[in-house]
Amino acid sequence: MANPAVCRGEFDQRLKGCQCLMGLRNVNSMLASKHDTSFRETYTHLPVFVTSSKGEESECVDTSSFATSYKGTDIMKAAKWYGQKDIRVENIPEPGAPKAGEVKIKVTWCGICGSDLHEYVAGPIFIPTKPHPLTGRQAPLTLGHEFSGTVVEVGAGVHSVRVGDLVAPDACQHCGECAACRSGHYNVCEKLAFTGLMADGAFAPYVNVPAELCYVLPANFNPQAAALIEPLATGFKAVRMAGTILGETAVVLGAGTIGLGTLMCAKAAGAAQVIVVEMSAARKKLAKECGADVVLDPKECDVVAEIKKLTNGSGADVSFECIGNKLTGPLAVEVIRNCGRAVIVGIFEEPSAFNFFSLSATDKVVIGTLAYTIADFAGVAKLLASGQLKAEPMITGRIKLDDIVDKGFEELLRNKDAHIKILVSPE
Repeated sequence: MANPAVCRGEFDQRLKGCQCLMGLRNVNSMLASKHDTSFRETYTHLPVFVTSSKGEESECVDTSSFATSYKGTDIMKAAKWYGQKDIRVENIPEPGAPKAGEVKIKVTWCGICGSDLHEYVAGPIFIPTKPHPLTGRQAPLTLGHEFSGTVVEVGAGVHSVRVGDLVAPDACQHCGECAACRSGHYNVCEKLAFTGLMADGAFAPYVNVPAELCYVLPANFNPQAAALIEPLATGFKAVRMAGTILGETAVVLGAGTIGLGTLMCAKAAGAAQVIVVEMSAARKKLAKECGADVVLDPKECDVVAEIKKLTNGSGADVSFECIGNKLTGPLAVEVIRNCGRAVIVGIFEEPSAFNFFSLSATDKVVIGTLAYTIADFAGVAKLLASGQLKAEPMITGRIKLDDIVDKGFEELLRNKDAHIKILVSPE
């Protein structure tokens, strides 16, 4: 048997040109090759040292584990999260046959979500670093949860979805047993697991998901618009949580993907006036295109004073915080009238300073909302079909999976104001 300490310079001439400390991705690639079985047959018993993308040497890894996982399995590329600023496009096994109650989906388009960007810059936030209680998954895992695709295989007991269906999957995997699930609010399941954050996601050609989370669309539905149903459903649910807004004045803080979706849903729900608060010139323009009656820039005016002028001195009836900034959370409460409602939609990375007397002295109500349910997908699909929601203005980039880091995540950091939604094709 070969010396278990073998690492540097002891592979044959075929491997010249590789780094002496072989990167994990190089080992994966050679072991994953469907055509080059000689490497696996010769070297799968040899442990090697590997280096991460940051050049850090890891513990000795037995390559037989890689060979076992790939043997007889089709290989695909996927974008996997390893840590802050460390997303790698690498070869992984294609998902096998779906389990009972699941379906296998061939991904058409998948959008880069704000939560994906948060994980790239500041994670782990949602991504588990120890096995998740529902899925058992932990980092590293495949990102991507805003997607559309075609069902290519169904597991046992699946009757609601058929092979060939175009679907937009809800990302909220849930236990079905806790109090929230039993009451129909599975989006806040006690063991909630988002596809692409707590389970492998859709920045890959194929993904397996629970069939019950698949919203089936007409065959002629635009698959790019279908990939936006998930983020638009977040705004749809936020408006639903606010109660009736017919004839009311609403303020939307932020004109990113969620803010624009919330704006359009508020207009569709009958809001008489929707005021958007945004600083980016490009996003201010998009807000007007998507139906905003007034757009206010905090750099140019006193937002609270201007909103009071537009509401006879009282303040808005309802606000939607769609940014997740420590300053805009309290602002969402400040811009509404006494007895008004502030709906908090944004994902916050740090706490806000807040005086609760501004609630107890005014009867203002703060409402939290997370994600959506499949019923919200149905509502969004109908509004897209009717033209009351518009997907096309929100799509600001289309890229290939291989380019997801530079033309996706890094592009969003370099030119955040110029983008709303970058869609990724796994082809």
